[in-house]
Order: sequence, then structure tokens, then C-alpha cells
Amino acid sequence: MDPFAHSWAALRTAVADLTDEDFEQPSGCAGWLVRDLVCHLVIDAQDVLITLATPADGTPTADATTYWHVTNDPPAAEDPLSALTVRLAAAYEDPALLKFHLDDVGSAAARAAELATPTTRVTTQGQILTVEDYLTAYVLEWTLHHLDLTAHLAKAPEPPPQGLAHSRTALERIAGAAFPGSFTDRDALLAGTGRRKATDAELTELGTLAARLPLVLG
Repeated sequence: MDPFAHSWAALRTAVADLTDEDFEQPSGCAGWLVRDLVCHLVIDAQDVLITLATPADGTPTADATTYWHVTNDPPAAEDPLSALTVRLAAAYEDPALLKFHLDDVGSAAARAAELATPTTRVTTQGQILTVEDYLTAYVLEWTLHHLDLTAHLAKAPEPPPQGLAHSRTALERIAGAAFPGSFTDRDALLAGTGRRKATDAELTELGTLAARLPLVLG
């Protein structure tokens, strides 16, 4: 459970240290400001709480890798959930309220994860997973959004190295192929998920994997 706790704590700390001006800066999620991304993190934390409180009796249908639905198409600008997130974020008005809500719900999600039994089966999005697999899958979510949070904030801390390495391995499992050794963990995650375009040299190194990028995770 440590990778989940460590990556989630680092992301929440990064948000807590943001200035009011930082909330109005663009994030690494296309079309979203930092405030929109932080609002999305509140929703993510709620999802963690709901899932951990929703036990399942059936055989697991997914693990930390197959939990992810992968496409090559980024979400449409008119996606209803994305539009709702932007409206909710704007409704906070004062960034301090958004910080408080994330700290409140986020801390509860962290405690629930710490107290959960790893082998317990839970259900979310029509899938059944063990708690361990579910929380392991979320390390990738936290790390990618930490990169999104800091994309245009030069002074904000990057995700912890352990989270980057863990998430690179997770993305490689999802892709069914390893990224070249010349790629840093950060670059593998950014280029692999389409958060930045791979350079011509990187595309050459990627070989056949290049044709399958970006891996858009949902």
C-alpha cells in the first residue's frame, strides 16, 4: 500500500502549497486550469472512498493493469463530466475552499486506504478488483495528475521518484512493451500518454510502439 500513500500524500502536499495565482494557470490536462484539475482530484478522492466502501463477492474481473480502459483518442471538449468539473471548480471561487475540500476528502481517502484489507474485493465501474490492485492502479492516476499539476508551475515539486518509476512500469504493462532506456520515467509518462509529443528521435527509438501512442487512459 505504500506507493499509493506516498504518491497521494505528495500530490496533496503540492496542492496545499499552491498560491492563489497558481490556480489560474493552465494544467497539463488540455483545456483545464489548475483549479479544474484540483476539483477533479476531489472527485477522485470521493471515488476512492466510495469504492473502498463497496465490497464485492465475485471473482476479480480486473487487476491493476486491466483496470485501465485504453484508447488513442483524448476526451472530447464537450465531454459532460469534464464540463461539469470545470463548472464545479469555478463555483468554489476562493482557492482556499478548494484546498480545504481536497485536504478533507483526500485525508479521509488516505485513511480508508490505510485501513483497508489488501485482499478484500471491491467493485467500481462494473469491475471487481482486490483492494491492493485498485490502490496500485491509482498510483498511476496520482502520478500523472501530479505531472499535470506542475506542467506550467516552475516552482511546484515534481512527483516523487518512486512514484514515477512505479508508474512507468505500470504504463509499460498496459502498453505491453517497454519504453527505451534513454527515456526518463517522466518522459515515458508524458510522451506515452500524449501529454507531450514525442520528438522525431524519440519516435525512431520507440519503433513499433510509436504507432500505438498516445495511450489515453480512462
